Amino acid sequence: MAWLFLVLGGLFEIGFTISLKYSENFTKLWPSVSFAVCISLSFFLLNKAINNGLPIGTAYAVWTGIGAAGTAIAGMLIFKEPATAMRLLFLVMLIGSIIGLKFVSEAH
Repeated sequence: MAWLFLVLGGLFEIGFTISLKYSENFTKLWPSVSFAVCISLSFFLLNKAINNGLPIGTAYAVWTGIGAAGTAIAGMLIFKEPATAMRLLFLVMLIGSIIGLKFVSEAH
C-alpha cells in the first residue's frame, strides 16, 4: 500500500507543477486552486507512504523522480519543450533509477 501512496503522490506532484505553470504566478484562480490541492495531496500521500513503512530516502527519491520525469514529459507533450535524443536518454535513465529503487527497497 505504501508504494501505491507514493506513486499517487508523485502523480499529484506532476499535477502541481503543471498547475504552477498555468497559474501564471498565481494570477489565475483555477490553476492556483489546482496547485494548492495537488501539492497538499502530494505531500499527504508522501507522508502516508513513509508512515506505511517506506524508508524516507527511498520514498523521497522516488517521489521526486516521478515528479521530475513526469513534469519533463509533460513539458515536451503539453508545452512543446524540446525532446532531444539526449534529453530522452536521461529521462529513460531517471525512470530506470526509480524502478531500480523500487526493486532494491523494502517497506518495513
